[in-house]
Amino acid sequence: MLKAAGLDVTEERAYRLLVRSPGAHAAELAAELSVPVDSAHAALRSLHAKGLARPLDEDRFAPVAPDIAIGPVLLREQEGLDQARQAVDQLTGEYLSHARRHDPGQVVEVLPSRSALRQQLRLLQDNARHEVVYFCRAGHVAMPSEENAEEPAALRRGVRYRVIYERALLEQPGMPASLAHGIGLGEQARAVPELPVRMAIADGELGVLPLVQHVNAGAEPTAALVRRGSLLDALTALFESQWERATPLAITESGEVATSGCPLDSDSLSLLSLLVAGVPDKSIATQLQVSHRTVQRRITQLMEQAGARTRTQLAWHAARENWL
Repeated sequence: MLKAAGLDVTEERAYRLLVRSPGAHAAELAAELSVPVDSAHAALRSLHAKGLARPLDEDRFAPVAPDIAIGPVLLREQEGLDQARQAVDQLTGEYLSHARRHDPGQVVEVLPSRSALRQQLRLLQDNARHEVVYFCRAGHVAMPSEENAEEPAALRRGVRYRVIYERALLEQPGMPASLAHGIGLGEQARAVPELPVRMAIADGELGVLPLVQHVNAGAEPTAALVRRGSLLDALTALFESQWERATPLAITESGEVATSGCPLDSDSLSLLSLLVAGVPDKSIATQLQVSHRTVQRRITQLMEQAGARTRTQLAWHAARENWL
């Protein structure tokens, strides 16, 4: 366990014995370790040289406190590992940058079977750090929504999910309950009449989508694993354009999924009406009797809820969805 601190097995055992029995003789250590006395002497001298033990006399040593003796060594090791990781990340970026120019397989990898597609969808979500976006069409190619155990786990660890559902999918048996569960955990869900493709993208860095949208019964689907590049940027832009047009979904008091005519509470509606009317933030804060910072924070939350990047987009979305 202390290999990272530069100790071999015999040295670690000797140090542990010293911690339990400070001042033990080399002969006592040899008996405890089941090694020759010369080996025990060598281990103690090595511990002394590494700053983990101090001599009391010719045959006896006392341990140096672990946090003093080992802590700085491990800190240096950690710093070295961090620097190595940064170097690996930089080299990986350079490698992919050059490799993608000469080998399209570095950008797009073909997944030849349903099992490969399922595995990649699971890995994509397990490794997501910030956000997963989905196009969910009616029917399923890899796995039904209720079998996607990775999404609840990712939501619980703070990964944001934005999912657009095809309306026909919402009518399939068991789908409303599955969707309500996801929304209850924090999924942001919207619906459109029809989606052009199925796909999932994690962190804007990795995407998965079937290459054939309609697979005959018994046939294996073929999918593409798309890494960061212009193609993935185009797929991300496609998602964002559909997200802006999609209708938000919410859970009713009875636990059913329904289109949300206006998901805002009265306070948010008051703020939004003042914002759309062109009232400055400071004046809004005065009228609502809250701080300027609170107004800015709530406007940011409204923009996130509407999927808007600017206040103009927020106003446009509010008008389109009849929030005001």
